[in-house]
Amino acid sequence: MINHLVRTHRSSEDFPQPEHLAQKIAEVAADPVEVGADTREMVINRIIDNAAVSAASVIRRPVTSARRQAQAHPATPGASVFGVEGTYSPEWAAWANGVAVRELDFHDTFLAAEYSHPGDNIPALVAVGQHVGASGHDLIRGLATAYEIQVDLVRGMCLHEHKIDHVAHLGPSVAAGLGTMLGLDTETIYQAVGQALHLTTATRQSRKGLISSWKAYAPAHAGKIAVEAVDRAMRGEGAPAPIWEGEDGVIAWLLSGPDAEYTIPLPGPGEEKRGILDTYTKEHSAEYQSQAPIDLARRMREKISDFDDIESIVLHTSHHTHYVIGTGSGDPQKFDPSASRETLDHSVMYIFAVALEDGTWDHEKSYAPERANRPETIALWKKISTVEDPEWTRRYHSTDPNEKAFGAKAVITLRNGEVITDELAVADAHPLGARPFGREQYIAKFRSMADGVVEPNEQDRFLADVEKLETVTAGGLSVLNTLVLPAVLDKAPQTGRGIF
Repeated sequence: MINHLVRTHRSSEDFPQPEHLAQKIAEVAADPVEVGADTREMVINRIIDNAAVSAASVIRRPVTSARRQAQAHPATPGASVFGVEGTYSPEWAAWANGVAVRELDFHDTFLAAEYSHPGDNIPALVAVGQHVGASGHDLIRGLATAYEIQVDLVRGMCLHEHKIDHVAHLGPSVAAGLGTMLGLDTETIYQAVGQALHLTTATRQSRKGLISSWKAYAPAHAGKIAVEAVDRAMRGEGAPAPIWEGEDGVIAWLLSGPDAEYTIPLPGPGEEKRGILDTYTKEHSAEYQSQAPIDLARRMREKISDFDDIESIVLHTSHHTHYVIGTGSGDPQKFDPSASRETLDHSVMYIFAVALEDGTWDHEKSYAPERANRPETIALWKKISTVEDPEWTRRYHSTDPNEKAFGAKAVITLRNGEVITDELAVADAHPLGARPFGREQYIAKFRSMADGVVEPNEQDRFLADVEKLETVTAGGLSVLNTLVLPAVLDKAPQTGRGIF
């Protein structure tokens, strides 16, 4: 890997394009290096994972709205929209499928200086690949690039400390991945990356206070914007430049200011793109920093005979967990039983209480209004708080994968003064966890989420096709769509009329 120093440059400085970060990213995307076998396997795992969570979310209202918007834009050859027949304009298919993937907060993650869900790259690349007749080999190469670029940006550039949403790293990664998949030249990719970044910077209010359905739409929007940016760049249209480093660019005005420096690691010429191998998926439908606390609660519940005996629970954890999903956020909505699912998903206090009581976590039942409003749960919930522990923060930011952790220590104090303490560094499903996810677990997750949603023969067909993705010939990527039982789609809610 090559570490690139990135900083603001005045307009009067000599700062040629070859030194721009967008150019460095474009060069990585245009590098014809092949994808290693372990990376190919993980790409397939994550396509399966996305299909699983899309099946689980297919008739939720935000997903239904996005699907109906896409269906208003039929196209030939077009791209598939998850669960339904027909072909649609690729940017709208990317939009609809992106919402389906993100709605339940249940797919893959990478956490470093910034947050990310790199699986958000997949819907846009699949949609464009279907529309243009790309092969499975092309798609795998494109996704390896998209994951690599997003992971590398997340390693080196923090957005959330400036209240910029993490999808500002997603727009450029989708554009770069599309560039690889389509075999575009470096200049075209450079312009597309710049446009995509310029148009996908937004505030983190989408993940603050009363969290709305836009949390699911935000990455889908970034993917759609990136598809359109690539289309414009292919037609010869340019982008603001230098987009990160300009005097009025992203670093100077949205991030740490004109005196800041960032170090972004990127593969050198001929170096494999292996970033996807550093990412990890979720066993539980909840914000990633609550994955280990869920597993910890399931373990600790065996030590407590009566939850009414609990006086208090303090979760000692990282800065990120404390301030984003903990009491450090200052959000009263995180203790509100009538709050939205998206808000409860970002309350580790609620999540720990339910996991402690139930010993399990379910993507629907654990968030149901009747579950959140149980008096005994509310009482326990209000006894839980978080504190930042410098050691957990240090481990969160560690560059050593064997030390990096997203867990917590729980201190449970009983009314009689007894204190029960336990801690868990990584989730059970993490590569270093008690039960790491491999192909078998990805398939099991898909089978579980698709049960009663996708006909068993269609499940078998999809899994057989995706596992031989490398051999899918040009024009054959439609096999990645999974049809949903009509009786299930009939249960989708009415969403009212829009413009389209």
